[in-house]
Amino acid sequence: MARAHWRIDELPWDLFDASQVDPDLVPLIKAAALVEFNAHDYTAYLCNVFKDDAEFQEVAHVWAEEEVQHGEALGRWAELIDPAFDFRGAVERFRAGYRVPIELDASVRGSRTGEMIARCMVETGTSSYYAAIGDSTDEPVLKEICRNIAADELRHYKIFYIYAKKYLEREGLNKFQRLKVALSRIGESEDDELAYAYYAANAPAEAAYEHKLYNAAYMRRAYGRYRRKHVDRAVAMVFKACGLKPHTRLCTLASRGAWWLVDRRARKLAAQPV
Repeated sequence: MARAHWRIDELPWDLFDASQVDPDLVPLIKAAALVEFNAHDYTAYLCNVFKDDAEFQEVAHVWAEEEVQHGEALGRWAELIDPAFDFRGAVERFRAGYRVPIELDASVRGSRTGEMIARCMVETGTSSYYAAIGDSTDEPVLKEICRNIAADELRHYKIFYIYAKKYLEREGLNKFQRLKVALSRIGESEDDELAYAYYAANAPAEAAYEHKLYNAAYMRRAYGRYRRKHVDRAVAMVFKACGLKPHTRLCTLASRGAWWLVDRRARKLAAQPV
């Protein structure tokens, strides 16, 4: 197993400064820790889909180890800022209510190329998200964690992109088909995973899960973290994964439209009661 590009114990924990923490950010970090830590289930699914590709299976296992480390680092930080937070207990609560369909033996995207493009979309989203979180905080330890995670996610994107090209040569998906998969995966960003993670990490033990409530709570805190540069970078990554040129007028127009939607959504969510 390859060595991780960074280690949790090497982070500057002695520089932790609670006075620099935005309280509204803490619930997001708790939820993110659970999602990242759950990566082994996704690996089981990916290894079923790519059961005859031993090379990719090895890559998937390394990817999972790095993702789990992300969760552990975020969980440790969350417990530091909130000693009442039980990271492992929250993980169990999350897994009890949300499961990845690991028993499938074919991609839910309809093709292996589509699966890789979907993975590229996830890494696009996470890389942009942690860059946005890191830029929005002055707390030194969290800033360093987010910098490391964002770099990992960008590297993961590049790995999945390489395999997307490999399977594209075999399956021949056209640009429209690839874009359809990408947009479909982006549209799933408000499915149960993030909302349930937010609930499992932050809701009282007696609270019942309500998707609309916890999705809104998560999104209200998350959307406002983004700036135009984060959206520009994400759109360029989406274009590249779909076989479209990222540095074109079309990409600029798409980025402008995406930023308008993100900013509009952020303003709308910010105006809602907590």
